Amino acid sequence: MRDPNPLDSLTQEVFRRLPQGFSALGEDLRKQFRTALAGALSKLDLVTREEFDVQTAVLQRTREKLSELEAVVDSLEQQLRPGSGSGEPPP
Repeated sequence: MRDPNPLDSLTQEVFRRLPQGFSALGEDLRKQFRTALAGALSKLDLVTREEFDVQTAVLQRTREKLSELEAVVDSLEQQLRPGSGSGEPPP
């Protein structure tokens, strides 16, 4: 299951790994760090997980449609080839 608040989890993990003296500085430093981290992340060109999932689904449907269209084109090319058994000359 995905963490509902990854920014808080990341902040906690960073503070957990800091030397003992830093973690003793308290909640104020933790809040300032979280704010700085949120600001830095907001400047990055990121998408939400929901946006990523929507685009993944769109891409999958596009690939499926492309496969269908490729099959149609292959079928039409087969029909247009001389000697393909259609009995009709190509236009």
